[in-house]
Amino acid sequence: MPENATEVTAAGIARLAGVGRAAVSNWRRRHADFPQPVGGTPASPSFALADVEQWLRDQGKLAEVPLRERVWQEVAGHPAGAAQALVHTGCALLLVRDRPTAWRELTAASDERMADALPHAVDHVLTARLGPDTPSGTPGPGRATPPGTARTPRTAGSTAPGSTTTPGSTTFDATTPGSTTPGSTTYDATAPGSTAPGSTAPGPAAVHPANPPVAPGVHRARAVRTPTAHALLPSVPLLRAAAQLAAGIGAGQTFEFLLGRHLDANPRQFTLTPPHLAELMADLAEPPKDAGRPAPDRPLRSVLDPAAGTGALLRAVTGPAALYAQEADAGLAALTALRLALGADGAPGSPPSLGADGALGSPPSPGADGTHRSPPSLAVRTGDTLRADAFARLATDTVLCHPPFNDRNWGHDELAYDPRWEYGFPARVESELAWVQHALARLRDGGTAVLLMPPAAASRRSGRRIRADLLRRGALRAVIALPAGAAPPYGIPLHLWVLRRPTPGVRPGPDLLLADTAGLAASAGEAGGKAAGGGRDRLDWPVVRAAVLDAWRDRADLPGVSRVVPVVELLDDDVDLAPARYLPRPTPGGDARGLGEVRERLAETLRLTTRLTPPPATPAVPAHRPRTTVGELARGGALSLHTGNAAPGGRGPVLTEHDVLTGADPAGTPFTGPAGTPLTDAAGTPLPDPAGTPLTGPEAPGAAPDDPVVLEPGDVVVPVLGGGTVVRVIGEREAGAALGRNLQLLRPDPAALDPWFLAGFLRGTANNRQASSYASTAARLDARRLHLPRMPLDEQRRYGERFRELAAFEEALRTAERLGGVLVQGMYDGLTDGTVTPA
Repeated sequence: MPENATEVTAAGIARLAGVGRAAVSNWRRRHADFPQPVGGTPASPSFALADVEQWLRDQGKLAEVPLRERVWQEVAGHPAGAAQALVHTGCALLLVRDRPTAWRELTAASDERMADALPHAVDHVLTARLGPDTPSGTPGPGRATPPGTARTPRTAGSTAPGSTTTPGSTTFDATTPGSTTPGSTTYDATAPGSTAPGSTAPGPAAVHPANPPVAPGVHRARAVRTPTAHALLPSVPLLRAAAQLAAGIGAGQTFEFLLGRHLDANPRQFTLTPPHLAELMADLAEPPKDAGRPAPDRPLRSVLDPAAGTGALLRAVTGPAALYAQEADAGLAALTALRLALGADGAPGSPPSLGADGALGSPPSPGADGTHRSPPSLAVRTGDTLRADAFARLATDTVLCHPPFNDRNWGHDELAYDPRWEYGFPARVESELAWVQHALARLRDGGTAVLLMPPAAASRRSGRRIRADLLRRGALRAVIALPAGAAPPYGIPLHLWVLRRPTPGVRPGPDLLLADTAGLAASAGEAGGKAAGGGRDRLDWPVVRAAVLDAWRDRADLPGVSRVVPVVELLDDDVDLAPARYLPRPTPGGDARGLGEVRERLAETLRLTTRLTPPPATPAVPAHRPRTTVGELARGGALSLHTGNAAPGGRGPVLTEHDVLTGADPAGTPFTGPAGTPLTDAAGTPLPDPAGTPLTGPEAPGAAPDDPVVLEPGDVVVPVLGGGTVVRVIGEREAGAALGRNLQLLRPDPAALDPWFLAGFLRGTANNRQASSYASTAARLDARRLHLPRMPLDEQRRYGERFRELAAFEEALRTAERLGGVLVQGMYDGLTDGTVTPA
């Protein structure tokens, strides 16, 4: 076997063959010719990918490995690690997209010659997209100044030929290429008496020695270093395969798929910001609608994320914008830089770009290979933002941030005299308030920042003085409580803080918007047939998003949802800004009139329940019918079996285990139409799934084993865990959702099996017990072992009709229980708060 051959684990083999991991274990025991482990550990061995593929083909278990699976396995088994393999792949994909002609010329050579030539070509595209690989310190001759370095302002009227000056902006020496940052202002750190943007603190010349202007550890080189030929040589087969995949789905989508797999494979290493939350935060920070797109005489909008992570917040920014990011982890910063670069629009005619220092670059120009390219406005740096800020002299229009929570080691002792603490020195336990002040320090006057915060930051006594000063000076404009499940940690209802840097001479805002969407999510769940209580599986995100944006844009009082509170009412001894304190949840059912409507619905539901009550059971002698199993029916083609793998929180709805157990419906926009046909846009292009690739049904040609299983009418869904007797038959209203985890789907052939007959017999208690394993505290159901009687189709339909009636009766009982609970609690609340009087 070659020294650097790609290895694959048992989980990877299962994904390649489209089976479970137990099947791979069985193959290893039963087949003496199964490939032997070549690495890993005894508990988690790894195998040579080429040997595994050949064995699967010889056994007839694999016709051809899906291309994207092959690419991912090469990434996962790379000798330098998956993270380094992704960096190499991202560099190559950037070359594929920006210089396709040069890439084709490179691939015509041998692997060795290709590896030798790649560094120069890769450095060319990395420089165009991310700036030159300038080391820390003073730039060399002919190189642009790195972001965050100081420049000396030019005197008024000394604008360089060909340059433009916007009203109210400061011009700088044009002798350095790219003299100003679009939409931002930089200051000379060496000028006597200079002051940070909007700051009242002394300039850097007067800064305490414990906090020098250029802190050690600041990395001003770009986040992605050009790989060497020696490092690239083992990656050449991977790069060729990734380029082939990019030819089908695009370079950006290829990198998104591979990075998503890497993040999923290492869930504990990364704190992710869900895409829907990132979009909401970006929308809250959007400039006024009348601002429009940048005009020729208006600077490009600039956006900073000082704790970039995987770049989700900056990816959610719409329209042309100058993007700045800093991430403490060097490896993650490189991946984020490539992700943002590959996600940017590089088509001809796109907006102008940033230079290496974040300054406005030149318009699109022909490349060496004849292609036109327009690099994105992008600067990504590595380093601890609070201790070593790479953009220390930057003033941006917008800051978006998901900071680390409860960080006791944020630099409390080293940063005591930092000029960023305009609103007070944060306590050691108030790392989040340090991030809040850092965000305000990096805003221009009037700029907006949106931060995701833990709820404790709004009420801890140690932060009350800083919160009070934020209110007095009008910097804090809104505190919005999200339902639990909006972002990790999913069990906590996180907050969004919307801040605006005060403009000198402008009177601060006299009030604060407080919004609480937890009660709104619960009431929406009740109306939609869901159990109240939140959780990421139950979060109706479109309702939450609409409520938050309406509250922010209108700044209006909505009972139980939002309230504009005068600042003077908040400045008490605690300065507690938790929205729930000022926004009690609305009474279930509303006022007395609303409770009357609930009572009428309950009465109607009870009448329906009476009509649907099954007739008296007729005793009979137990019938001894010939039986079969679900596994036998699957092997005979009467039905197909599928396992759910979709997680909630993406763009479309997901039927979760909770939905099946409670009878709730998945919320969101369906992935497919009722007949199972993919939804398309106006041009007929299939809409993408959360991972960015078109969704396919489990039987679609080319569907990978990890594609979400899209529900169709007549499908029968069974939970894997719990040992209960709950089964769900999919109807028109659930069709189009993805099958969630811990669920099994049985798709019967209508010509052989009636779905209601199938579901009814699967719910038998004895049937479930004999098909479940009890090796641990939680019973696990194996759907293949469930029994069914052999019956003609007409007889199946007769049983199926009775099972359908029982399901309708069960749903009516569930609705009556929910409405009864709303009515009882509403009466209690109405009688105690005086809105309802005793009869």
